[in-house]
Amino acid sequence: MKTIGIVDDDVHIGNMLEEALQKAGYRTLRAYSGTEALYMLDHHRPDLILLDLMLPGLSGEEVLRHVKDIPIIVVSAKIDLDDKVQVLLAGAADYITKPFHIQELLARVTVQLRKPASSDPLLRQGDFCLDPLSREVSVKEQPLRLTPTEYAILKVLLRHSNQAVSKSVILDEISMDTPDCTDHSLKQHVSNLRKKLREASGKDYIEAVWGIGFRLSPS
Repeated sequence: MKTIGIVDDDVHIGNMLEEALQKAGYRTLRAYSGTEALYMLDHHRPDLILLDLMLPGLSGEEVLRHVKDIPIIVVSAKIDLDDKVQVLLAGAADYITKPFHIQELLARVTVQLRKPASSDPLLRQGDFCLDPLSREVSVKEQPLRLTPTEYAILKVLLRHSNQAVSKSVILDEISMDTPDCTDHSLKQHVSNLRKKLREASGKDYIEAVWGIGFRLSPS
């Protein structure tokens, strides 16, 4: 399941977007200012961001300069052509003006999420560094030797760091990399991963959340 970050200080529009996206099968994150957006991104990595430009605190243009390797669709009342051109050249993936039809916005979201990433950047969270290209992982600069399933699980937990991630979500997100992992075997794979992390760093990073799944605290 993909996660969409909504950055808009207009509560009504944000609520409308959140409801429509959740009905379409997405998870959502909310931020109401530019500063809050950067705080959100320090703790979570959404798959796509819907970004208003006229925000309290940091503007949407300033937020855009801080975001790397996450597609951003600007959703703004600014209709001037120069504004659109500057934002697109600054790195936005798409631009849609307010007011908009929700069906069009959902279609643009689908298109962006369908595109393969132009590069697969390092995933850094707290004590962890994961390189999706080489599939190398380190914790506190100590390299880890992980099985493909352990690697896939850690990658999911890092992308949802400090969040309780359900077993069904983990299985869904690792299915392309490790289709043989099952609900029955997941617990053992996580246990093996937790042991390797503890041996490398002397710290327990993965917490079992009763009735839900697992949570990783990367620092």
